[in-house]
Amino acid sequence: MTNLSITRAILIWGTTFSLFLIINLLACIIYGLALPSGFEMHRAWSPWLPGFEWLTLGGVLMGLLWSVIYGFWAAIILVPLRRMAGNWFGEKRVGS
Repeated sequence: MTNLSITRAILIWGTTFSLFLIINLLACIIYGLALPSGFEMHRAWSPWLPGFEWLTLGGVLMGLLWSVIYGFWAAIILVPLRRMAGNWFGEKRVGS
């Protein structure tokens, strides 16, 4: 593992998690458009994405915004936990 600063690691993983959530949100929207009424995935997303409304520009933009927020929130929590766990188990990092 490279010796990235914690800030840079959070930036990389926050972007990765955010893109993962955005791709899934857009896939679910496409899925909902392709299937008959009643099969939309908005019921799954609505409780997690405040302001998300099915098939409105504002709702989709809010969904995208919350996907980025959740992606970086996950990185802020998981990157330090990963480093701490690595230290517990004696992981040697390059450059240390």
